[in-house]
Amino acid sequence: MSGAASGIGAATAALLGRDGDRVITVDLHDADVTADLGTPEGRAAAVAGVRELTDVVHGLVPAAGIAGRTGVPGDLLVSVNYFGAVALVRGLHAELAAAQGAGVVLLASNSITGMPGWNAPVAQACLRDDEARAREEAAQVDSVMVYPSSKAALAWWARREGVKPEWAGSGIRLNSVAPGATETPMVDQMRADPLLGPAVDAYPNAIGRLGRPEEVAATIAFLLSDGASNIVGAVLYVDGGTDAMLHPISPPGWEVGPIEA
Repeated sequence: MSGAASGIGAATAALLGRDGDRVITVDLHDADVTADLGTPEGRAAAVAGVRELTDVVHGLVPAAGIAGRTGVPGDLLVSVNYFGAVALVRGLHAELAAAQGAGVVLLASNSITGMPGWNAPVAQACLRDDEARAREEAAQVDSVMVYPSSKAALAWWARREGVKPEWAGSGIRLNSVAPGATETPMVDQMRADPLLGPAVDAYPNAIGRLGRPEEVAATIAFLLSDGASNIVGAVLYVDGGTDAMLHPISPPGWEVGPIEA
């Protein structure tokens, strides 16, 4: 579990722990393994740190991420949100396969369809595993529009890779959740943003409030469980109906275009 020190990651770690699971946490601080997933060296350290603690991983939730807001560099955001998450999953492939029935849940976002006009070249570079190009593209765009790019790429990666022999064929299920605005420190930071703050509470939803971290955590726990053993490549929205209200028939935003070099 990365990003376990706060927000959805902390809520998920707490829920799994209450259910009796041993949870190995990864974060910049207050974690079993401290590492910076924004750099190749930090990712390698995170994988090595987890391997020192276990040789079997039954479930993996790369929840570490940063929001797109004023003053946050887009290139840093894409390195943490996409490449940090994917590196952790790939790096622990052997330990996941050893579980003979592991689940991986990536943190996407309903901004994929709720924020039209996000930067497609960033997502395309991500899906080509070209971090240098993704960072170059992201540095030219406000990070608020890089955030959904990174999250769309994660959801697409889980769908594209999840059905392959090395993942589903090895007993490893890749899925993702797409939360809407959720009462976390990340959203608090967004509310404080002088330019973007008013937008946080402006999105409609059917339940009349923002989501709670424990609600997303419960969804993640289900996708990790044996009850979800037939679910592969899914993107499950946990947003109080926001995506359905904005796009009742066919949501736009999934088309990232060609990903060839």
